[in-house]
Amino acid sequence: MTDLLVGEALIGEEPEVAHIDLIIGRKNGPAGLAFANALVQPTVAKAVADAVEEGIIPKEEAEDYVVLVSVFIHPKGRDYQRIYRYNYAATKLALQRALSGFPSIDKVLEEKDKAIHGMVGFRINNLKKPPYLEVALDIPDWRRVEAIIKALPRSDAIILEAGTPLIKRYGVEVIQKIHSLRPESVVIADMKTLDVGNVEARMAGDATADVIGFSGLAPIKTIEKFIEECKKIGALSLMDTINVQNPVDVLRKLKVKPDIVEIHRAIDVEDEAYAWGNIREIREVCGKVLIAVAGGIRLNNVEAALKAGADIIVVGRAITAAKDVTGAARAFLQKMGVEEVDQFRVMTDF
Repeated sequence: MTDLLVGEALIGEEPEVAHIDLIIGRKNGPAGLAFANALVQPTVAKAVADAVEEGIIPKEEAEDYVVLVSVFIHPKGRDYQRIYRYNYAATKLALQRALSGFPSIDKVLEEKDKAIHGMVGFRINNLKKPPYLEVALDIPDWRRVEAIIKALPRSDAIILEAGTPLIKRYGVEVIQKIHSLRPESVVIADMKTLDVGNVEARMAGDATADVIGFSGLAPIKTIEKFIEECKKIGALSLMDTINVQNPVDVLRKLKVKPDIVEIHRAIDVEDEAYAWGNIREIREVCGKVLIAVAGGIRLNNVEAALKAGADIIVVGRAITAAKDVTGAARAFLQKMGVEEVDQFRVMTDF
C-alpha cells in the first residue's frame, strides 16, 4: 500500500447526514506523522475495527496503519441513532474506497461533467455534448426578455445569449439578471469587443458570463488578450465573424484560438443568400472548436446547418417573436434531435 490514501463518503439524509473524509496510511509515513498530531473522532472507532474484521483492512497489516477521520455533524442533527449509524456506514465505505483506489482517474473524467455541483446546486454545463440551441435575446426590453426566458423549456441543450442591444441598454449586469432566472443555463455575453479585449472580457466575466463574444474584426493583439483573459477567468471565448471577409485568415494569425467560432450573417442582410462558411477549414486551423451558425436560421434549414458541421444553432426572432415561445423552442429542439438530460441526476455507488 502507498504511504497515504484518501477516502470520502456521504450517507444519509439531512440533518443527520454523515459526510466522512479520511486518510489511511502507514505509521512511518505522512499519515502517521499527522496522526501523532491529531485527535480521531471516537464514535468511528467501531467502524474501523469492523473494517478489519470484514477484511476491508487486511488483518495482518492492521498494526502498520493509522486512520485519521474528519466527521461532519450537522448542527441541526438531533437523532443520535441516525447520526451514529450514518457515520458508521460512511466511515466503512470511505475506508473501502480509499483502499480500493476509488474513484479511478477514468471514473473521475467520466463523471466530472455529470455531477451536480455541491455549492451551486446544479450540473455545470461545459458545452461538451452538442448540438445546442442558442436563443439570441437581442430585444432591449427587459420585461419582454424576462417573459421569454420564463417561457423557454428548461433544457441542458438551451443556451441563452445576452445580445449586444440588451447589454448596451442595461450594461453587463443584465447577465446576472438572466442567471438569476436560469442559474443552470449557459449565458453568452455578446460583447462584440473591438478594443481593450482583456478589460471587456473581465467585465463580462465579473458579471457571471459563461461565454464571452468578441468581433473577428478586432486587432489580433486585442483578440489574443481577450481569449487569454477568458481563460484566466474560466469563461469560453467566442469569435463573431460578422462582416469578417475571411475568418480562416484571422484564425491562422492567432497564437491562441477561440473556443467557439460563430459564422454570423447580420440581421440587415438576412434576405441575401446564406453561406455557411468553410467549417471544415476552421476546424483544421483551430482544432477542438465549437461552430455556431447565426442569421436567418429557421426550422427548414436546421438539419442542413447540422449536416454542414454546426454545433450550435443560433435562433433569434423565430423563437423570441413567436406567439408560442415554448412551442417554438421545442420545435427547434425536436428538429435538432436533442435528448433531454436529467438535471437532478442521483449519484450512487459504482
